[in-house]
Amino acid sequence: MAGFNNNFTDELRQRLSIVDVVGRRVPLTKKGQNFWGRCPFHGEKTPSFSVNEQKGFYHCFGCGEHGDIISFVMKSNNMDFKSAIADLAQMAGLKLPDYKPKPPEQIAREKSYLEIQELAAKIYQEQLFGPAGAEALKYIRGRGFSDEVIKKYRLGYAPRNNIISTKFASQKEANLIAAGLVRRGDYGLYDFFRDKLMFPITNSRGEVIAFSGRSMDGSEPKYINTSDTELFHKRATVFGLFYARDAIHRANRSIVVEGQIDAIQMQTHGFPETVAPLGTALTEDHLQILCKHNRNITFCFDGDGAGQKAAARAAGLVMPLLRDNSDIRFAFVAGGKDPDDILRKTDGKKIMEDVIKSAVPLVDFLWQMANTNYLVKTPGGRTQAEKFLRAETEKISDPNLKNEFRQEYDQRKFNEWHKWTRLRQGSGGQESATMPKVDAIVQKQLSEISAAYPELIEKHSEFLIKLGINFDNATAGAVCPLSETDAEKFIVALKLKNYIGNLNADRATALKEMTPESMSRAKKLDSEIAATQEKLNKLSEA
Repeated sequence: MAGFNNNFTDELRQRLSIVDVVGRRVPLTKKGQNFWGRCPFHGEKTPSFSVNEQKGFYHCFGCGEHGDIISFVMKSNNMDFKSAIADLAQMAGLKLPDYKPKPPEQIAREKSYLEIQELAAKIYQEQLFGPAGAEALKYIRGRGFSDEVIKKYRLGYAPRNNIISTKFASQKEANLIAAGLVRRGDYGLYDFFRDKLMFPITNSRGEVIAFSGRSMDGSEPKYINTSDTELFHKRATVFGLFYARDAIHRANRSIVVEGQIDAIQMQTHGFPETVAPLGTALTEDHLQILCKHNRNITFCFDGDGAGQKAAARAAGLVMPLLRDNSDIRFAFVAGGKDPDDILRKTDGKKIMEDVIKSAVPLVDFLWQMANTNYLVKTPGGRTQAEKFLRAETEKISDPNLKNEFRQEYDQRKFNEWHKWTRLRQGSGGQESATMPKVDAIVQKQLSEISAAYPELIEKHSEFLIKLGINFDNATAGAVCPLSETDAEKFIVALKLKNYIGNLNADRATALKEMTPESMSRAKKLDSEIAATQEKLNKLSEA
């Protein structure tokens, strides 16, 4: 086996969960940290066959059989090594490469890349603590990073000059370019990273394989990463995973944040199980890697529109990877902040603990998306929301789990959409929700809209009747200064403002109660307020 390409077998072990592989043949039940079943290699009545997902091996306490996904497929299917690899590659959706020993020149080349990256990391760190890196060091210390943390994560600084192409003048030019640290220009080699705060990116063994650089002069993009190389692929590299692996096992979950600084701050402030994608959108490869370590994931994103979009994307990508032992949740940092902003506060750790504790389960998050993105008070809006929920549920590969999601949403649709529950009745049958106070200008505008576009009044009558406006004096066919489109925008904006007002009132009540449940409710209301405000902003911009 030693003659085959170890990179590919390592990728198979990284992508595929041994629980999934063994579970195709052996029914497994989780007990404690391990999964148990009856050994397929000898007859037994009492399960003694143990599978450890985190460590990626199985062991039978009855017959002593032990191994990983490759040996299991070989032994259970009576296959040779190459056939087992082909079977696993098909499971992982990977193209089977030609198996042949690495040529000596490739081995030497990869070794050279690692040596170049390691020495570059040392040079960048020296620069950070030298005169050239004074501003970068001041900046990162200002973000709350101690020198101990800076050194642990090997942060550095790439100066404005071509320090790498100069320092590595004796290295093969092709290797320097292939490592992603320099490029060739009209006047020779030049450094790819210049005037950047540098974050080394490591592989699973802790070896530096690439860098992420943050601009120090305010230029965009804010972050640039090493281009993909033989050793580094952005779509399949999770930042901070080398430091977080053991913590993920202990915490029985991973936390995913949006950026490198957020990940390091979380890891050093009591959330060591935190990781981040590398300056690119979260990918299925990232999630497969995380699910291999643990199927419980809490996504913690900013509460702004970009954070909501990132969460929606993550939800869609994680659906095919769900199992009945998965716990996927979504947490949002309100007020335009991110974890780094929060953790730099005196009580930052406590606030972040509350944020993580208030994380919404996946089933609830999808339901919130359906109710936020579609007008579920109308038949057309409900139809669109149902199509969305159906499409997301169809991504689940486990038929039993898929059916549970369907039944859950069917029940919610009946209870919340189709029953007469939209009007909350207070004592005496009066409407309990607060309606907006309509001034004379708004009343005049609505009266003009009523005269010019009576169909709009009919369309939105459920809301407008509650305002108590008398449309009897409206003159049919009267001139309205607004077009029909702008008139409808005016009414919809009024409805959105009313909804935001009610949400703020609920939030104020929750904050006054000061209980864990009310604070959690307040955080959820923050997200809803932000989403509704974004809709209102888009309406005004349209």
